[in-house]
Amino acid sequence: MNIIIKKRTLLYKGYKIKCSLGKSGTKLLKKEGDLATPKGIFDLGLLYYRKDRIKSFKSKIKKKYIKKNMGWCDDYRSKKYNKEIRFPFKYSAEKLYRRNRSYDIFVVIKYNTKPVHKKRGSAIFLHIASNKYKPTKGCVAISKTDFLKILPMINKKTKINIY
Repeated sequence: MNIIIKKRTLLYKGYKIKCSLGKSGTKLLKKEGDLATPKGIFDLGLLYYRKDRIKSFKSKIKKKYIKKNMGWCDDYRSKKYNKEIRFPFKYSAEKLYRRNRSYDIFVVIKYNTKPVHKKRGSAIFLHIASNKYKPTKGCVAISKTDFLKILPMINKKTKINIY
């Protein structure tokens, strides 16, 4: 069963969950830095989490804990564009180990991954929303409570359908 994203609502297995999307809405032809969430149907990748902040959860998908030196390359000039990296790193990259709680637990949305197209957008995740559901830079964000509620139902065949 697919996760459906329509406007600012996530629908999955009977749950109707408020979510945040990119500040520019959704776009079929996403570009790096346009603040849009990509439209389409995408597979889900690895689950990343901060083991110092997320103590217990159930998951059917592969997981990896976030270390202080981990990041995600958002610089299209790098061969590592739209991939996990380690700091120090000579190109631009998002830190995955953050003070704010948005990346305490997240799932990679496999947008622009195989193959990777330069300048088409990077670091698109399903992650934790801010308290006020502020727009994201292109990700899908839901509350931590809702994230942990649906996570046990997500498996390697689950896709996310963003309208």
